[in-house]
Amino acid sequence: MEVFSYEALINKNYFELKHKIIIFFTIGIFLYLIDIGLNSESKDIYISDQEILSLVSAWKSQVGREPTDDEISRIINNLVDEEILYREALLLGLDNEDRIIKRRLAQKISFLKQESISISPSNTEILNFYNKNKDKYFVNPSYSFTHYYFSSENNSEDRSKVAMQQIKNNIEVNSDSFFLGKNFAAEDILNIDSNFGNNFSSNFLDAPLNKWIGPYRSSFGHHILFITDFQPGFYLDIEDVLNQVEVDLLQIKRDKAVQDFLNKIRLEYEVIINPNLKI
Repeated sequence: MEVFSYEALINKNYFELKHKIIIFFTIGIFLYLIDIGLNSESKDIYISDQEILSLVSAWKSQVGREPTDDEISRIINNLVDEEILYREALLLGLDNEDRIIKRRLAQKISFLKQESISISPSNTEILNFYNKNKDKYFVNPSYSFTHYYFSSENNSEDRSKVAMQQIKNNIEVNSDSFFLGKNFAAEDILNIDSNFGNNFSSNFLDAPLNKWIGPYRSSFGHHILFITDFQPGFYLDIEDVLNQVEVDLLQIKRDKAVQDFLNKIRLEYEVIINPNLKI
């Protein structure tokens, strides 16, 4: 008859528990090592041939000659140093909340999306684009003229009227200095409005040539004009702007590729703005 032993039972349970603890501990160590292996940052730095050749090519463009062996070594060392500093900066989280870095990365992904549109458009596409956007290839009317300027800070309207009478009586006119000068050659109407403001180019419409006219008000005072030449606006023939039309069409396609990407990816994001924010 077998005698029941509490001591033997206790020893058996102890060894079974110890065995389980060792198994669980071993599994835990194994999972921990896997986690480290998967999540730790690799210390390997791989420099591709393309990176080196690109940097050497950029160096040649700037300096104007082939780099020496020592200079190539410094180029590569600088690249390695830059990569190390970049990785360490990421580990410290220095990229967080940096507007310059965010803007640069946004530009890079935009370039990648734009480069996906690289096939040159067909002649039919180019012609259709030109016909639909013909106003982009319109050359505005232009004028050559001289003027007398009277500053708004010094009673410009009255002085300009007096000056017109002086011109009619062949009396020399004393005017103010205009910051862009006195004489303008082949200025299109957009430049005239940009330089003088107040839709100033409207004063040139149907104006006589080689005759003093005015005074006319600008953003800066009053002016008396003497128009010497007028060139009417015209549409450029597609043969003259074919390359530019192709570039414009490709750019629009590339911009659309970026916009389509944004429209699609926006659905995956939720924008949260403080409703109580006062600006």
